[in-house]
Amino acid sequence: MNFFFLKVLSVLFLIVSVSCKKEINTVLLKTKSSKIKYAKGFDIIDENGIKKLIIKSAFQNSKEIFIYTIEKNNDKTLNDSFNQEILVPVNKIVVTSTTHIPMVELLNEERAIIGFPFGKYVSSEKTRNLLEAGKITEIGNESSINTEILLDLNPELVVGYGVSSADKTLNTIEKAGIKVVYNGDWLEENPLGRAEWIKFFGVLFDKEKQADSIFNVIEANYIAVKKKALKSIKKGSILSGAIMSNDIWNLPAGESFEAQFLKDANLNYLWKDTKGKGSLSLSFESVFDKGGAADFWIAPGYFSSKEQLLKSNNLYARFKAFQNDHIYTSSTKKGKTGGIIYYELATTRPDLVLKDIVKITNPSLFPNYTLTFFAKML
Repeated sequence: MNFFFLKVLSVLFLIVSVSCKKEINTVLLKTKSSKIKYAKGFDIIDENGIKKLIIKSAFQNSKEIFIYTIEKNNDKTLNDSFNQEILVPVNKIVVTSTTHIPMVELLNEERAIIGFPFGKYVSSEKTRNLLEAGKITEIGNESSINTEILLDLNPELVVGYGVSSADKTLNTIEKAGIKVVYNGDWLEENPLGRAEWIKFFGVLFDKEKQADSIFNVIEANYIAVKKKALKSIKKGSILSGAIMSNDIWNLPAGESFEAQFLKDANLNYLWKDTKGKGSLSLSFESVFDKGGAADFWIAPGYFSSKEQLLKSNNLYARFKAFQNDHIYTSSTKKGKTGGIIYYELATTRPDLVLKDIVKITNPSLFPNYTLTFFAKML
């Protein structure tokens, strides 16, 4: 009888503990002022002198909130049973997306990276040199991470990302005792929100002030370009995307971060009033009816030349932007081993993306600026 009573009591305690955790998380999120200005997927708060990193969007449609107590490596005195702990600064880290690398580099912590998957896509020279010198170990390819290699490296922390759920490989790593924290920068809807994830790395490397300063410069640059563009009366019409498969044309929806770039560049994106934060899937006919006379065609999928476009579909030649040589692509600017620079650096430098778009569509506003990510399609 006593055993049964204790068992019931244990179950009740577990239920209450979980309920308390959810309640504490909810109260924490509601009552503490945020240090984050644009990003919605994470937060950094100080609670009675205790720093906490909160991951609110670990992956798409994630309902779970992860809270980490941040402790200094030389002062491990905290004990919060409801939160995981991260010791900082992190000296041995594995990152898993090329978008993580520029943020780590801006904080001068690229030498802390000990492992990375599919290294051929890394374009940055600093990290590329570390890879080629064997300072960073290849831990897999673009479709899978080699668990054995990662465990042998024994990093202090793995920064992962999940598309629609937690990565099974990273779950295995975590069960083996290696800390995993998810980075959801790619889920942000605002270009500056994506760039603000440098503050996430600022916490991990105990360089919050540096991260804040770097982001403040990027933010100021972005706002300055936006203000300059908004003063212009020239407002070109914009087409984007291309047919990628099954005769379906994919282009950014009106509430996407790509559409936000075009809005901030003071342009007339022809699908700006559509709903959705991802992509639209349309027929060629509907796109041509609306965008056949567009002044500019920016980011035509993975295509890198007009010849390649025509081989795919000769109807592309009917577009005004094609006829006037006003197609601009990011797929031709690559790193040493073929990685597209835009996919690595654009998240961190939305100010340069916006400046590129304004330079393309209204070149007189930045006469001495050379495009960073885009190039005219030839």
